[in-house]
Amino acid sequence: MRKYAILGACALTLAALTPERAAACSDLIVGKKASADGSIMVSYSADSHTLYGDLVHYPAKSWGKGLMLEVHEWDTGKPLGFIPQAPITYNVVGNMNEHQVAITESTWGGRKELSDPKGIMDYGSLIYIALQRSQSAREAIRVMTGLVRDYGYYSSGESFTIADKNEVWVLEMIGKGPKKKGATWVAIRIPDDAISAHANQARIHKIPFGDKENCMYEKDVVNLAREYGWFKGKDKDFDFQKAYNPYDFSGLRACEARVWSFFREFDKSMDKYTKLVKGDVNEEPMPLYIIPERKVTLADVRKGMRNHYEGTPLSMTQDPGAGAYRVPYRWRPMTFNVNGQEYVNERAIATQQTGFVLIAQLRSWLPDAVGGILWFGVDDANTAVLTPMYASITSIPECYRRGNGSMTEFSWTSAFWIHNWVANMAYHKYEPMIADIRPVQQQLEKGFDELVKTTDAKALELLKANPQQAISYLTEVCAKTANGTTERWKKLGEYLMVKYMDGNVKKEKDGKFEENGYGQIVMPSFPGYDKDYYERIATSNEAGRLEVPKDKK
Repeated sequence: MRKYAILGACALTLAALTPERAAACSDLIVGKKASADGSIMVSYSADSHTLYGDLVHYPAKSWGKGLMLEVHEWDTGKPLGFIPQAPITYNVVGNMNEHQVAITESTWGGRKELSDPKGIMDYGSLIYIALQRSQSAREAIRVMTGLVRDYGYYSSGESFTIADKNEVWVLEMIGKGPKKKGATWVAIRIPDDAISAHANQARIHKIPFGDKENCMYEKDVVNLAREYGWFKGKDKDFDFQKAYNPYDFSGLRACEARVWSFFREFDKSMDKYTKLVKGDVNEEPMPLYIIPERKVTLADVRKGMRNHYEGTPLSMTQDPGAGAYRVPYRWRPMTFNVNGQEYVNERAIATQQTGFVLIAQLRSWLPDAVGGILWFGVDDANTAVLTPMYASITSIPECYRRGNGSMTEFSWTSAFWIHNWVANMAYHKYEPMIADIRPVQQQLEKGFDELVKTTDAKALELLKANPQQAISYLTEVCAKTANGTTERWKKLGEYLMVKYMDGNVKKEKDGKFEENGYGQIVMPSFPGYDKDYYERIATSNEAGRLEVPKDKK
């Protein structure tokens, strides 16, 4: 009798590969010598119009021999086939495992000719199966590339960030087409003193074939491009990005621009790529990584995930679409046409259609049970609160748990729904509301920074005497932190609803809404709109019908 171990379709139910999907997900990367505290940091926004944000958990388990694992396509739940189950799998919390291995991704599609409808391994399953089977980044790369070699690759072009407590790699992969099983790929180690990023555009250019310590690749990575006529030169001149995901306007404006927005915070010279990220395909490409001019903190990475091109020519609060409240969000589609002219809305790192966001922090100086922290939040990174989830915990907090709400079922105990409620209020009155949201967000996250210090210390003490007690303690702390944060965000939402009801702004005194002494509120403020908004109305083609005749004043 044949035995099966079933891998169900999991939380990352991303939209099918459409033009909208092609601009989803952003990854920021910080090497251990580039960070202020010596940790490796990897951030990820799982952006999708259909993704319900929860925190997945695969408990460590001994499976024995002879079991098979059913693989489902991560995006759709479609069953793709079976592979042998590993005899032992490791504890996985979100995108990190108990050995401080973290894997994230962004999709770039690439050459359609290289898709393989018969492949078994899709990109999402590769991530979570590799996390269950790997104790280091290099082992994860071997697991992932071995799985696609043996069972075929079902997805399109992907960039993966693969990190452990000592090093971080970028792996870029695309199929070989319907006539060849597997994928062609290249993996480059990011130097310890560098930062990198990718956002739905292939970013590896020249391949250092002789550097076996810092580069791995599929043996046919160049010849496959030659077979299809995408490259005709010597191996040393081969460019992976040009061959498999050549630049176009959207690949630069909607994707490389996000990488640029992160890089320019740490390198003043990055503004020389402004023409490139505005969409000029003839400009010199950005490098895969840069050496930052200063050390990068956890707070810097949080800020990077909340970027809307502030302070740049692409600033989303400064173009006409920002409206009266300088809103840095644009509803899809990303382009529109008026009188035969096409226009584009910017695509920033922080975007409304996000399921979850995270920063994986990998700390080599601590035991794995304490060292790996997944700073996890749900919905839009800009209005998310990143709470510390240790990678050794054995259960998921209720607010992040699968089944506590869904994309079609609201839940008052679901962090995803509470954060969406607050964010969707803010989208329509952004400038004043974000001024109330940001202090609460910062207070919580700064408090978590201090909480981690005390939690680390206690967990280390417990670990010496009773490892299981230490893990139980971390599990309890994470649950209390996440559920408490969700409740605090609910209170914030209630406050915003009361304060900004009907376009007015209630007055406050001594931390309370001001009353008149007789049980009624005082008259609220009527802030109207800002000067720029009124001037745009007054200079529009339709302004005449709104004019008050001067002789009627």
